Amino acid sequence: MLNGILLLKDIGFADEEMFNANIDGKTWEFRRGILTFNFSAVHAEFLVENITLYFFVSSRKKLAIVQISCIIRKNTIKEEDRIHMITLKSDREIQAMEESGAILAGIHEELRGFIKPGLTTMEVNNFVQARIEVAGAICEQIGFEGYEYATCTSVNDEICHGFPGKYVLKDGDLIKVDTVVNYNGAMSDSCWSYVVGEATPEVKRLMEVTEKALYLGIEQAKPGNRVGDIGHAIQTYVEGEGFSVVREFIGHGIGPTMHESPSIPHYGDAGKGLRLKEGMTITIEPMVNTGVWKSKMDDNGWTARTKDGGLSCQFEHTIAITKDGAKVLTQQK
Repeated sequence: MLNGILLLKDIGFADEEMFNANIDGKTWEFRRGILTFNFSAVHAEFLVENITLYFFVSSRKKLAIVQISCIIRKNTIKEEDRIHMITLKSDREIQAMEESGAILAGIHEELRGFIKPGLTTMEVNNFVQARIEVAGAICEQIGFEGYEYATCTSVNDEICHGFPGKYVLKDGDLIKVDTVVNYNGAMSDSCWSYVVGEATPEVKRLMEVTEKALYLGIEQAKPGNRVGDIGHAIQTYVEGEGFSVVREFIGHGIGPTMHESPSIPHYGDAGKGLRLKEGMTITIEPMVNTGVWKSKMDDNGWTARTKDGGLSCQFEHTIAITKDGAKVLTQQK
């Protein structure tokens, strides 16, 4: 257990791929702007004095990972750099999240029969909100950074964060329904894609590839692997099938709040990035496009859609990293 002040200096603030620094007789790895410490900590703070970083660490009993995210260039550090805490969940906490996830999975199961031509996206939203509230849970998205709805309902070329509204679903539409459930303080997050009426061959294949990509990513979510292993598995498969992976929007840690560290890109290099630890809870949520991966933003400041007007599909699960691998907490029947 570490307690006190760690001094990190003279590490050569160059744009190198990776280097090591010796702190208190231990070697720590620095890779692509991410410096990761493994210790028992309640908080950590850092300040910058020229090119010297001072880390102040306070101890606590529960093991956590403190990830200090820094974009470092010679003699500079961005103001927005900040500390991210990644909490490792106990079996009890994971069980609570699984109970939350069961509510969410059940709602997605119901949506299979509910979504049909003629419904508005607001009616879909209201259906989900009612189901969450009947279960005694909270629609966690409402009020998040000013967001007003229980769901994101993104149709066709909308990648994510589509506002529910007056749009009337028609045969062949591809709708993505994303929501977050807070059940007694335990979070679960899942987006699922649905075809309205009959699917065209293009939509059917896009959905099949996206869902398989999700599970290929989940297979890599195990202790000892790195975040890059998840993204690499997804990206190589998707691009090999002739589609593209969205890069502007990614997965994330979850619990105790809706969005936590670490970030989980759906692209990247195998063997790179943060090492995965037992007890982490994250979302994996690849967004896959028929055309280019780039997006453009609607005037509402929330809704992202494909830059070229192509279709976009998404599937998402909340998972826990266990000693046996990934445990899906939002698994549908």
